[in-house]
Amino acid sequence: MFTRIQGRTPDLNVLVLPGGTDFSYRPFSPWQGSAVRMYPFTASIRATFGSRVRVHQAQYRVYGWNGGQASPMPYARHALEVLTRENPDAPVAVIGHSMGGRIAAQLGDDERVTDILALAPWWQYADWRQIHDGARVVAVHGEADTVTYPARTAKGIAELADRGLDATYIGVPGGGHPMLDHVGLWHSEALAFVRHSLQRARVLDEVTA
Repeated sequence: MFTRIQGRTPDLNVLVLPGGTDFSYRPFSPWQGSAVRMYPFTASIRATFGSRVRVHQAQYRVYGWNGGQASPMPYARHALEVLTRENPDAPVAVIGHSMGGRIAAQLGDDERVTDILALAPWWQYADWRQIHDGARVVAVHGEADTVTYPARTAKGIAELADRGLDATYIGVPGGGHPMLDHVGLWHSEALAFVRHSLQRARVLDEVTA
């Protein structure tokens, strides 16, 4: 559900994208581990930035990506549409963990998405190449992750930077996939990402005013 914020128009939309798994038709639950893992990020963004942002954590129909079906994508795109319909003048920052990082990269073909934070992203088949040239991309990946691949993430960020994008890779020494270690680092990077996204949104407002 999207909550209307009374009193002011938010400067930034934030869409939070939880992870999933490679193949599964198990119904997605808001209480499964991948969803629960992202609630502290969603809550801390709301608490830190208040009415300056409108935050929504997406849900999908099923838990898996499921090959060429890309099962979460219609639901993620619908969440993006609803969020921008509620607040059409504000750009969108997306934050995705694991499979959510893959979804974030694919949503990056939409120019309303100005900022992308990929947390231990499951990037397959060079998903990052779908991100449009005007986006800012930050990837944070644990160097001890054995579920998704920090070297692949670093490669994607390097390629984006070579294309001319504002793209940054941040390694977490000893960090694993679930983001249950170095908790302060993961969360501080997410808040710094949103803070920078807000600054960019204000600059965009001044340019287009």
